[in-house]
Amino acid sequence: MICNPIIPTMAQASPAAFLKDIVITNDRDDLISYFKVKGAFTKKITEAVLNGIPTSFSFLVVLYKKRSTWFDKKIRAVKVTSTLRYNPLKKEFTVIRPWKTDKSCVTKSFDQAKIMMTEIDNLKVVAIDRLKKGDKYQIRFKAELSKVTLPLYLRYVFFFVSFWDFDTDWNTIDFIY
Repeated sequence: MICNPIIPTMAQASPAAFLKDIVITNDRDDLISYFKVKGAFTKKITEAVLNGIPTSFSFLVVLYKKRSTWFDKKIRAVKVTSTLRYNPLKKEFTVIRPWKTDKSCVTKSFDQAKIMMTEIDNLKVVAIDRLKKGDKYQIRFKAELSKVTLPLYLRYVFFFVSFWDFDTDWNTIDFIY
C-alpha cells in the first residue's frame, strides 16, 4: 500500500493533548502527584473560552496495588476539576480549582489562566499509611475536557462545541513503596 506523505492524517492535522512532567512523591503523610497537560487549548477551545463559555478540565488519578495472581486492587481514585470562565466586560479570567483552594483565582492574562488550568501540583492521592513498604503499586493519570451542556438556544450559535472534546491517553507508572 502506498501512502502519500504530503497529505496529513488526522493525528498530524490536530495535535492531541498529552500529559508530561509527571512526578510522584510523598511527604510525611501523603502520596502526592504533579503533572501538566500540553495541547489542551486548541483553537476551538480558545475561541469558546473567549466567547464566554465556561470550560472545565477533569483530572483523574487512580492508584492500584499490583497483584501477580489476581486483578490489581484499586486503592483510591481521585477526580478533580478546574473551571475557567472569561468575563468579556471586565476582560478577566476566573479559574476555580476546588481541589487546591476554596477561593477562585482572577487574572487578566489568558496565558496565566491556561497555566492554572493545565498544571496539577501537590495533589494528594492517598494517605501514606495505606501503603505497605516493599509492595508494588501502579498509578494512572488522565485528563479530559468536561462535557459542556449549553442551553438549547445557544446550541445553534455555538455548534462547534461538539468538535472540541479532548482527553489524554492513560499514563501509567509502576513503583515500589
